[in-house]
Amino acid sequence: MSQTYGMESPKEHLNEPHRMPVRYVVVIDSAGSKIARMFLASREMVAEMDAAIEEVSSMIAGMMPVPGATGPEWDVALAAHRMDERAAAEVYTFAI
Repeated sequence: MSQTYGMESPKEHLNEPHRMPVRYVVVIDSAGSKIARMFLASREMVAEMDAAIEEVSSMIAGMMPVPGATGPEWDVALAAHRMDERAAAEVYTFAI
């Protein structure tokens, strides 16, 4: 008789590399509302959400943003935004 009570055994753990951590959070205006975009160190976007949600505020609590994302390093990552939106953006950088 089985001792699993009809539950499936856990699958074998996959030994794959973990995802890279988020390095930058950019809070930027988009069509009149603030959004938070999360980027890897390579400035590849991995997430986007409303900047007003609690998770964003707790993530950046106590951090000082760098004003503006107008440098050439942000040209590809923030190509969908106008230059005035990029100038008003707040860039939060996490130590990894």
